[in-house]
Amino acid sequence: MDGKFITFEGLDGSGKTTVINNVIEYLKEKNKFDNFVITREPGGNRISEAIREIILNQEFTEMDKRTEALLYAAARRQHLIETVFPALESGKYVMSDRYVDSSLVYQGAGREIGMDKIDEINQFATNGLEPDLTIYFDIEPQIGLERIQKNRQNEVNRLDQEKLDFYKRVHQGYLKLAKENPQRIKTIDATQSIDKVTEDVLNVLLPFID
Repeated sequence: MDGKFITFEGLDGSGKTTVINNVIEYLKEKNKFDNFVITREPGGNRISEAIREIILNQEFTEMDKRTEALLYAAARRQHLIETVFPALESGKYVMSDRYVDSSLVYQGAGREIGMDKIDEINQFATNGLEPDLTIYFDIEPQIGLERIQKNRQNEVNRLDQEKLDFYKRVHQGYLKLAKENPQRIKTIDATQSIDKVTEDVLNVLLPFID
């Protein structure tokens, strides 16, 4: 495939989605946006968005943790087939808000299923596709949760109801992945101002796409 696959990762409350929107605005200003496909997980097309609604529904508190992991993998598969693979084959840059790393840390580490087990089902779901570049927004879990409480009360989902210990395990999972994959995963200090985080992200992204 001729295109490049770029993913954005981080704890909820890291400012990741806001910064992605800032990056999009920058690309539009520079007339580069036509070369990009912007998407998210779970989601990115009709079927995957429907699965997203099930996963994040606050009413489904009884959902088994392996069911949750499999639903993420199923949404991911459909996302790749309909959205990511065609874009990469046409030479586009694909920027996705979350990918497999999220499953490894949220279900593997956070839910304590095991990152190796989550990796197995996602190898099957993705045909082994790895991002060319991952930008990781690093923030302490407590700070992320405080931001959610302050700024996102109208959008709280099922995962936002988890306790601090869950997010501490997720955070440790991210740090482990970043340490093991330094060529792919570039860490950004997400405790800085949004403008500074955006600047740091562009400093990583622009040399990769130019």
